[in-house]
Amino acid sequence: MLEAMNKVIAANATLNIEERNLLSVAYKNTIGPRRTAWRALSSIEKKEEQKGSKNIGLLRAYRAKIEGELNKYCNEILNLIDSRLVPKAEGSDAYVFFYKMKGDYHRYITEYTSGAERDRAGNAAHEAYKAATERA
Repeated sequence: MLEAMNKVIAANATLNIEERNLLSVAYKNTIGPRRTAWRALSSIEKKEEQKGSKNIGLLRAYRAKIEGELNKYCNEILNLIDSRLVPKAEGSDAYVFFYKMKGDYHRYITEYTSGAERDRAGNAAHEAYKAATERA
């Protein structure tokens, strides 16, 4: 579904409401299971650290793999929003939709990052939500 929606964007970056909803679902279905996996792995990793488990390295490696996938898809949709979707958004509904979506994906980044990267993503989420409410 994600591949198909990316083709729709490539063909025409002006999306109607149904296409916007399909795009949202496509990315949500791609990101959601990875967010769930990341939370589960983080929880298991903390428990295993307390036990002094020998599997910590494997857990960290798999968590890093999931984080890489999350970064890939979050940054992909954020780039699409900024470069193709918002510039061609027609009407305030589309603008609000894309900025809310942008805020959501920056917020997702804050879940699995730390330090300056987390701060940047948090600030970007705040700015995106603010832009959405100002246009609503």
